[in-house]
Amino acid sequence: MLDPAPAARPAARPADGLAVRCTRALLSPWSRFSLLVVVLLAAAATMLLFEPQRLLTTGWSGRAGGGGAAVVLFAVAYGACTVAFVPRPLLNLAAGALFGSQAGLAAALAGTVLGAGISFALGRVLGQDALRTLLRGRWLRAADGQLSRHGFRSVLALRLFPGVPFAASNYCAAVSRMSCPAFLLATGLGSVPNTAAYVVAGSEAASPASPAFLAATGFIVLTGLGAAVVAWRRRHRLSAR
Repeated sequence: MLDPAPAARPAARPADGLAVRCTRALLSPWSRFSLLVVVLLAAAATMLLFEPQRLLTTGWSGRAGGGGAAVVLFAVAYGACTVAFVPRPLLNLAAGALFGSQAGLAAALAGTVLGAGISFALGRVLGQDALRTLLRGRWLRAADGQLSRHGFRSVLALRLFPGVPFAASNYCAAVSRMSCPAFLLATGLGSVPNTAAYVVAGSEAASPASPAFLAATGFIVLTGLGAAVVAWRRRHRLSAR
């Protein structure tokens, strides 16, 4: 007796192929990059329309209460505001004015690392694959190579000498090949001096003639001038090559 013919395989349904193609299109590098652009535009629009920094500079203590809970909530809000492109100096001054120099510094540093980590994760997951194909310019390739090979010390220098916008440095590091732990550690360590200066200035704003306020503002001015000199020298060297 002949064995019965094996059952024919069911033909693939067109809907299955369409679902696979749609999934691949949604997860493609440029689709993820488009999502990143939408997220950043929404964050910028939120800052312009609702001014979330006003919550941190006025009325925060009354809404969040006092003690450690207020510091933690402020740090979380600080991180979210940095993702929405709120300037960090303003947030640092608010931290000092609301919580004093010690607790304010802790809240500001925690918020700085949190905001940098969120931005780094967004850039790494949504933007790296697409943006790395655009690294053709001399300056872009030089920056990528520096961050990929010497990421920790490069980010540390960027945080110690202000000048490069916080968000820009976060996304540049995310597009490079540097590791996330090295980025966060360099951000935390390098942000201490300038963050502390702004926090102290905020905590002593009621007495602008005090030695602490004068020292803090003097440090801010000196580091700003130092960053400008370093940037000018590096630009001059790049132009000469």
